[in-house]
Amino acid sequence: MRKLLFAICALFIVELSYAQIYDPVRWTTSIEKTAGDDHFLLNITAAIQPGWHLYSQNVEDGGPIPTTFLFEKSEGYELVEEVKEPEGHIVDDPIFEMPIKYFDNTALFTQQFILLNKDMARTIDFSVEFMVCNDTQCLPPKTESFQVSILEEPTAGPSENTDSKPSVSSDNIQDDSKETEVIKEGDGNLWSVFILSFLGGFAALLTPCVFPMIPMTVSFFTKQSKSRASGIKNALSYGFFIILIYVILGSVVTAIFGADALNALSTNVWFNLIFFALLVIFACSFLGAFEIMLPNSWANKIDSQADRGGFIGIFFMALALAIVSFSCTGPIVGTLLVKAASTGGIAPIVGMLGFSSAIALPFALFAAFPGWLNTLPQSGGWLNTVKVVLGFLELAFAFKFLSNADLVLQLHLLERETFLAIWIAIFSSLALYLFGKITLPHDSPLPHISVGRLSLGLFVLAFVVYMIPGLWGAPLQWISGFPPPMQYSESPYGVGNSQGGNNASVEIPPNAELGPLDIITFKDYKEGMAYAKSQNKPVMLDFTGYACVNCRKMEERVWPDPQVLQVLRNDVVLISLYVDDKKELPESQQYVSETTGKEIETVGNKWSDFQIKHYKANAQPYYVLIDNNGENLNQPTAYDPDIESYLDWLKEGIKSYQK
Repeated sequence: MRKLLFAICALFIVELSYAQIYDPVRWTTSIEKTAGDDHFLLNITAAIQPGWHLYSQNVEDGGPIPTTFLFEKSEGYELVEEVKEPEGHIVDDPIFEMPIKYFDNTALFTQQFILLNKDMARTIDFSVEFMVCNDTQCLPPKTESFQVSILEEPTAGPSENTDSKPSVSSDNIQDDSKETEVIKEGDGNLWSVFILSFLGGFAALLTPCVFPMIPMTVSFFTKQSKSRASGIKNALSYGFFIILIYVILGSVVTAIFGADALNALSTNVWFNLIFFALLVIFACSFLGAFEIMLPNSWANKIDSQADRGGFIGIFFMALALAIVSFSCTGPIVGTLLVKAASTGGIAPIVGMLGFSSAIALPFALFAAFPGWLNTLPQSGGWLNTVKVVLGFLELAFAFKFLSNADLVLQLHLLERETFLAIWIAIFSSLALYLFGKITLPHDSPLPHISVGRLSLGLFVLAFVVYMIPGLWGAPLQWISGFPPPMQYSESPYGVGNSQGGNNASVEIPPNAELGPLDIITFKDYKEGMAYAKSQNKPVMLDFTGYACVNCRKMEERVWPDPQVLQVLRNDVVLISLYVDDKKELPESQQYVSETTGKEIETVGNKWSDFQIKHYKANAQPYYVLIDNNGENLNQPTAYDPDIESYLDWLKEGIKSYQK
């Protein structure tokens, strides 16, 4: 029943989202006096609805539209320096391939000015152009104008000024605060952190430092306890304290660095370089070059406290396990905390909860069912094999952090082909190790290969073979997100193919061009509709933007699917309307919108107004299937990373056209 209700609510949310006009940013202003009688500070506050991001004033070319303030010139006052903005958050955007700064919740911009003549400066007139996005869509750039009164007796601190004049379009756009709440990706990210950490804890169980402790510890509790129930209770307490210790570790990391600081650090060049070096050190330790250990005095002091008995003694036994096993668990915990740092928030706490749960689970289970201890395999050389495999994985993941730093700096030292070549070398070495062709310092003699080791070796070898075509341009969706993007490559179309994609030799109709994936694309509605009518094909309107992150995600992750790509190339005429196109319209084509009352001066304004007027929506990406008369063939759709769902939507519209 709960799943059914959730599905109904989700469907309701989706239906609402197809016809919403969003207005997620509210601006307020105030003026305060600073030093002297003629120095003032103009405060410009953006209240941003949850889930939306407002971008910085400083964004490199090719990124999203920056927030821009334009002040009208006046002889009555003089502006001091530039508009100052808050710290915000900086992320390494994988779509634009650059660091991008954004603000959420609230952003305070300040502009200092000196009053030169009170009679000539009764108001400050300015405008702000800005763009906002959430996890699934972006809105076209918007401009709001303000006229702020300069009070004769300004307050000593910020106070709201009610004389600000909003954009002419604000009255025509409904308040998004009353609409369905935006569903964030954060919860999904936390679940992925928990699951990954749980698997990491399970891997730590199978290391020489932890695995032998399971039968020893459980046997100790069952033999020392007065009854089986008491033994189970003590083992459960032991598991609880293991979880508590690691959760405290995650809490300390979050408290020291801050929930948002971790996320900001994850996109920092030095952060990525430092963790590249750390993971290489962890990998060398796992491969047998040296042992990473905490001081023995720590373990001895903690171990002496474990004899106190009761819950205090059990707590110190759990702490002793954490310290003694650090040489095996430390690198795994460090890697998981790095992953959690890229997510931010309470992710380090969630990660340590998942990791410690996997560690604590067998102690509780084997205490409840001690007979299962006889089914555990004997300790031996296979435990070191687990460590070595983890070492190779640590080494592979290290290059992801080095790649992040290279992408931010745009050095092109670790392009896609180079990254894949390194991964192919690492996993080929791992396959040779599993097949017994390579031995490392702590390996036991290997008279034969077990079935499990052979199976894992074959799987790794298959993964290596899978990656090799990536050097020639294969998309490699299994590891999407790990290598640099296709365009960050020596040969964007693949090695040996520098002339273009599969559609490079296709004749391009007049007024069209090759768009994403070499799909024939029109950027003008009338020209595209005329061509569709001559070809007797339906049209897909693609309301998009040059600075639209999720538009690029759809073009890189959904459109390349062979079935989707075939439909887009052969069965529909694609008209891509860029709502952030800054090209000015000829004066004869400029007008005032009947829908919003806003002046339409650019090509982007025109297509944004077209979307609002005809489809009551202003977010991108937004896809509409229409016939040659402009009538809808099915319900429009928005950002949808589910390939099957998007393909079904395309087929539904084409089937409706053919009736």
